[in-house]
Amino acid sequence: MNFADENFELREVQRLEGHTDRVWNLAWKPATGVDGVPAVLASSSGDKTVRIWEQSPFTGSFECKAVLEDTHNRTVRSCAWSPSGKLLATASFDATTAIWEDVGGEYTCVSTLEGHENEVKSVSWNASGSLLATCGRDKSVWIWEVLPHNEFECVSVLQGHTQDVKMVQWHPSMDILFSCSYDNTIKVWAGDGDNDDWHCVQTLNESNSDDLTIKIWGSDIMRMQSGDGTASWEGIISSGAADDAVRLFVESKDGLVDGPTYKLLLKKEKAHDMDVNSVQWSSMENRRLASASDDGTVKIWELCSSSGQKKV
Repeated sequence: MNFADENFELREVQRLEGHTDRVWNLAWKPATGVDGVPAVLASSSGDKTVRIWEQSPFTGSFECKAVLEDTHNRTVRSCAWSPSGKLLATASFDATTAIWEDVGGEYTCVSTLEGHENEVKSVSWNASGSLLATCGRDKSVWIWEVLPHNEFECVSVLQGHTQDVKMVQWHPSMDILFSCSYDNTIKVWAGDGDNDDWHCVQTLNESNSDDLTIKIWGSDIMRMQSGDGTASWEGIISSGAADDAVRLFVESKDGLVDGPTYKLLLKKEKAHDMDVNSVQWSSMENRRLASASDDGTVKIWELCSSSGQKKV
């Protein structure tokens, strides 16, 4: 895709309202929004709920189809779909992670994972859906094995960070886990062949996103973005921050010597009325961006040429 000869803009498609507190996290449901399947988006909030938004096949607008409530009694900080889209994991400040099963659009809490001493801040599935990772304020990372009949067993508790662990993320194709902490490090974890003996194989230092930067880490096995509220699609990295703006960065081939460089593609001022906590690209087919904010709303955006005549 060539971005050199065009100017682009983020066009607001829809503003989704319903949460009564800040919206912390977003997750697009896998295999939706493509091949005629309506797009489905989950949003988690300080109001202790998760909302499921589904796009109408007739109008294209998103509507709230379900409110997952009465399970968590504190902020729901993170949500993540299993690769199959059958299960949704939600991590809460109440020290639990809930597992919800989708049966024909009806969501039921089928398991509650306990063990963290306090706030659970992030949850992530591996590529096969066989493992789930959680992390929290207790400075630990937990790895859970997914068993038949919606049972989950903790197979490892990873200690190594010296401060709250804010985020966990699996490698997109390998059973390698990354954890990001307030101790200003990212740790890389790997298991043995049976996935029952996990250890830290690398520590990335100087990774504090409070310094107003996004860092790209590269190696033979991974490329990772450092910082909360970032997402990548087809070489475009989107970011949201406390300045209420959404920025898009695109990889630049100019002067490529030691590695890729990135340039600012566009900045959407006042994308929200308050801090932008999460941005997530949907499928490559529709190239839609969702953002979540302290203002309690979720917004759906389209990346277009500045003339508005061509969707990217």
